[in-house]
Amino acid sequence: MSALYLGIDVGGTNVRFGVFDGAQCVASYRTEMNLRERCAQAGEVGTAQQLVLEALASGYHRLREQCPQIDGVGVAFPGFVTADGLLRQSPNIPHLESFALEARLSEQLQVPVLLENDANAAAFGEFWALRQDHPEMQSLIYVGLGTGVGGGWIQSGRPWRGEDGAAMEIGHLIVVPGGRRCGCGNQGCLEQYASAQGLVSSYLEYTGMAADPKIIAQLAQDQNPGALRAFQTLAEHLGQALAHVVKVLDSRQIRVGGGLSAAWDCFGEELRQQLRRNMIPALQDTVEIAAGNGDDQAGMRGAALLAREVLTA
Repeated sequence: MSALYLGIDVGGTNVRFGVFDGAQCVASYRTEMNLRERCAQAGEVGTAQQLVLEALASGYHRLREQCPQIDGVGVAFPGFVTADGLLRQSPNIPHLESFALEARLSEQLQVPVLLENDANAAAFGEFWALRQDHPEMQSLIYVGLGTGVGGGWIQSGRPWRGEDGAAMEIGHLIVVPGGRRCGCGNQGCLEQYASAQGLVSSYLEYTGMAADPKIIAQLAQDQNPGALRAFQTLAEHLGQALAHVVKVLDSRQIRVGGGLSAAWDCFGEELRQQLRRNMIPALQDTVEIAAGNGDDQAGMRGAALLAREVLTA
């Protein structure tokens, strides 16, 4: 029997678990769990960290009932992840500073664990799928629109973390100086305008009414002015930020994933136009931007594939 790896994709409001045989998901489980809220209520670092460990261990043991032989675990977690498996900070999930998540989860589960930034893992999952049809591909820019805005960059076929695990934190590029307060401590970060919560904030600002992202997407499809303006704000700031990233990294492929990418029809074309408008003229037609593959497994798959590569090296 081939080796099986568990990929765990941690979001602010849900956690997804998938057991992979290579790139094929053979068993999966998803739980609606608002870690952001629960860790905030925990009120202290030790309690919040233990809560996260218990949540991840619970999903692992649940899937071991179906797949008794799990050879390793890859965890895709939102935040700044160092090469030695330390979570320095998770801006959208409080009280997790300097969390040795990789080592502590490995000790608790008694299997090898690899910790990776969630957007890096999703970027690798998207890259792997694309490279099946384009084996010459070497790089990919990925942006995940969910509770926050994550960014990942695949260079020479591998995720690029940077010196302190903060590479490609595109969500914390400041696009509106002095703008909305961000969980990272700054003001005007991209994720305050291009994440699911950013979309909700824009709609509230423009209409005075609260609505969740799915309702705003439906209203945009019905040509509601406030919803259309909220998505236009998202596309404007995201397109500008991605244009600057491309100027630095010189990658030709961009994929947009995360839960909010399901509303691609509401902002995709405007995003393309904003990206092109902010690009260097000579490069305007060299970059392809599209929604991710849509199977909702990129983060889990990427985490599992990275764990397989790194933990067996």
